[in-house]
Amino acid sequence: MKVAVASDHRGVELKEKVKQLLVKLGHEPVDCGTNSKESVDYPDFGLKAARAVADGSVDRAVTICWTGNGMNIAANKVKGIRAGLAINAEMAYLTRLHNDANVLALSQKYTPEDQLEEVLKSFLDTEFEGGRHIARVEKIKQAEEA
Repeated sequence: MKVAVASDHRGVELKEKVKQLLVKLGHEPVDCGTNSKESVDYPDFGLKAARAVADGSVDRAVTICWTGNGMNIAANKVKGIRAGLAINAEMAYLTRLHNDANVLALSQKYTPEDQLEEVLKSFLDTEFEGGRHIARVEKIKQAEEA
């Protein structure tokens, strides 16, 4: 799976770890920046990763900032994106299972590094459950058209 990976300056350390783990797990990371600790605006990088998912050039994305919230908000502004913030494997699992999330927002500050691999595996390996959740996801898609 091709996975876009993006961070701001406060998430660049975790971004590098995510890229390494993606390779270890057999995925292809696509780095959308940033690549330094110099202050940048998180929407520039979160939107780039989300747009790569939306246009089909990657399968999913992982975005990282200090809390994860800024990247999550930015990614969700892109049509077709369902980004979910997860700080543990269960949150990542449920955002895929119930919400069919295609972007995972992570927090440099709150994501336990010793759980990072499990968080990524949960997000990448979990399939959308469908069923009762289909109508809910469809309502989100309809709201994008309104």
